[in-house]
Amino acid sequence: MNRLLDLARYPIDDLSSAAGEKLVADCQDKLASEGIFSLEGFILPDALSRCVDEMKPLIEEVSFAHMRKHNIYFKKNPDDIAADHPALQNFETINHTVCADQMPNSLVCQLYEWQPFIDFLAAVMGKDVLYRMEDPLARANVMAYRHGESLNWHFDRSEFTTTVILQSPKAGGAFQYRNNLRTDDNPNYDGVANLLNGKDTDVQTLMIEAGTLNVFKGVYTAHRVTPVEGPTERIVSVYSYYEEPDVMFSDKERLGFYGRTA
Repeated sequence: MNRLLDLARYPIDDLSSAAGEKLVADCQDKLASEGIFSLEGFILPDALSRCVDEMKPLIEEVSFAHMRKHNIYFKKNPDDIAADHPALQNFETINHTVCADQMPNSLVCQLYEWQPFIDFLAAVMGKDVLYRMEDPLARANVMAYRHGESLNWHFDRSEFTTTVILQSPKAGGAFQYRNNLRTDDNPNYDGVANLLNGKDTDVQTLMIEAGTLNVFKGVYTAHRVTPVEGPTERIVSVYSYYEEPDVMFSDKERLGFYGRTA
């Protein structure tokens, strides 16, 4: 992994060291204050080029074109909200997704499987343990966004969302998020409606450089990727970990996100 990651700068493989403890503490502080932390240059430049070279043929040849209209919940009718509530307005998402089973030997999946990486995430998140997702499609994905394509507003299923930007576009493709828009006890539907109507002044915008590890509270933080502009794709790997083992998507979820169930 020392050829893939900048472990001198980010010693995630030695969390008991003074540098490792400081890294965890700094990331925890960022999560607490901003709901997100980013480690620029997490992937080394040569390894980043190799990741992109591995992914581009797969994106062209086997990726699923995920094109659909959805609301922020990816659910047609949440049980406790009126069907005509403005929090349920629909948007369009378009991207091209490569699933874990299509890239089993890739550098992207090697990082996903690496136990010190998982232990680092658990330490930052204050979890006793994190488990890899069992789902063979959803556990690790690579998503590409081409000119005019975007990932629209949504909440994630897992508490924390872990991504690595593999390639940044020349323009567009900004990551926007609204920290702590909802809680377990308060869905804040009116606040969600304000966000979707462009009235939330607490939305943050990040232009994330390639090679950056980005971790945020995706289940509570609404987020989106703005439309990419120009010929350079935005390519990002997305990793899913959970506090309990054997987590799987339903067939309906797989079909919606990946166009297949197995």
